[in-house]
Amino acid sequence: MSLALQLGIIVGYLVLALLVGAVAYRVAERTAEDFYLASRTLGTVVLLFTTFATLLSAFTFFAGPDVAYEEGPAWVLVMGLMDGIIFAILWYLIGYKQWLLGQQRDYVTLGEMLGDRFGSTRLRALIAGVSLLWLFPYVMLQQAGAGTALSALTDGAVPYAAGAGLITAFMILYVVVAGMRGIAWTDTLQGAFMLVTTWVALVWVLAVVGGPSAATAALEAEAAGHLSLGGGLYTPQWMLSTAITIGFGVAMFPQVNQRFFAAGSRTVLKRSFALWPILCVLLFVPSFMLGAWARGLGVTFPEGGNVLPAMLGEFTPAWFAAVVVAGAMAAMMSSSDSMLLSGSSYFTRDLYRPFVDRGLSERAEDLIARLVVVLFATAAFVATLFNPATLFELGDAAFSGFAQLALPVLLALYWRRTTRAGMTAGIVVSQAFYLTTLFRGTIVAALEALATLPVVGAVTPSLIAVLTTVFRPTYAGWTAGIVGMLLGLVVTVGASLLTSPAADERQAIYFEGLRAD
Repeated sequence: MSLALQLGIIVGYLVLALLVGAVAYRVAERTAEDFYLASRTLGTVVLLFTTFATLLSAFTFFAGPDVAYEEGPAWVLVMGLMDGIIFAILWYLIGYKQWLLGQQRDYVTLGEMLGDRFGSTRLRALIAGVSLLWLFPYVMLQQAGAGTALSALTDGAVPYAAGAGLITAFMILYVVVAGMRGIAWTDTLQGAFMLVTTWVALVWVLAVVGGPSAATAALEAEAAGHLSLGGGLYTPQWMLSTAITIGFGVAMFPQVNQRFFAAGSRTVLKRSFALWPILCVLLFVPSFMLGAWARGLGVTFPEGGNVLPAMLGEFTPAWFAAVVVAGAMAAMMSSSDSMLLSGSSYFTRDLYRPFVDRGLSERAEDLIARLVVVLFATAAFVATLFNPATLFELGDAAFSGFAQLALPVLLALYWRRTTRAGMTAGIVVSQAFYLTTLFRGTIVAALEALATLPVVGAVTPSLIAVLTTVFRPTYAGWTAGIVGMLLGLVVTVGASLLTSPAADERQAIYFEGLRAD
């Protein structure tokens, strides 16, 4: 199959998505609320699939199958089952109350909701700053995934930088034109498309290799340990830690969290979270099993590459592999465009408006938000050209970073005694802890480099001892992400009990006048 035809399929699919966005632009209102939330009018199918497609990222299509290839198919239990159920519960506990508050007070961002309750623009800015910090590597993840996918599909004819640049250009253009309404429409198309093509890919590969029994037998012969549960990566502690941090992290992702405000009715919201676990299983089972079976079928891929394009290239026609990769890239774009849209709202509403221009008009905010999309996406693209981390490392860091916000937010929504000081302390301490564990090696290297300086050198051994002892990747098998969450919970509760509510806190708005049936 010619390179031109492969690229034609991919670009054609992306252009189709762009046309849908153009239609949405024609019917959209020129207001910030319509740009961010489609005027809070999403129905069940669109809300479910836009949330679903928003999470169909490079982590799903490339990092996930790679984990199943290296470690075995138990990854399906973590992402497909456990995480699906955990997030559905959080969709009800956090999302439903957020929707009620949004209907009553017109909130657009999580920072607005918390800042209003605790009477603090600084807390609002803290939420936005933390969210943008962790959103950045996840946008990078999509661009890096697109670059590696196109390079693998074309046997290197399209270099990594060109593939990452292509999806960056499309998603900038798409978000600036379409806004939430267009994103939600194309997400529905892309979510359904990926469900179908992933299952067709699974059936196609199994038909070629002789069915699931033959594929499983080949996997057992190559890596028998992959078929046993427990041991290796899949210890109970690691599986629970990972499922919890991913589930709680997803609930705090700006592009997901804002969809809690966008539902057209309470019935829409409830139907959507009830159907969520089913969609997770339907997508993750075929994509992750393809990755696991590839190990036994002798599929190989270069370092820095991904197993799914290699698997499709080995057992399906080139045109079909191009279609699936095009759909995966479109799904990555659907994640990235939602992230950029939400990131722009967090910046304009929680940072720019409160601290730069409180009198910002709706029209001016709409224009600034579109400019922020361009700048944020471009910066993330440049970072992908220098980033040495794997897709899994990028995704895992972002999930766990966002997860640190979840328990303080839950406390704020359901515990009247939560104070501004408690919220702030819980968020700052848990984020500082997790960031320190994440960059421990870099900090230790910097201290070692400064050890020759008289003042620093005297305390360097003690600092390094603390860093290596207290801040570790795992704790008796539990990940640093889950430990940070528990630390944030303890600090939020403790600081709230030790402090009194500030005079301008408004506790009543979360607990009076809301009917959460």
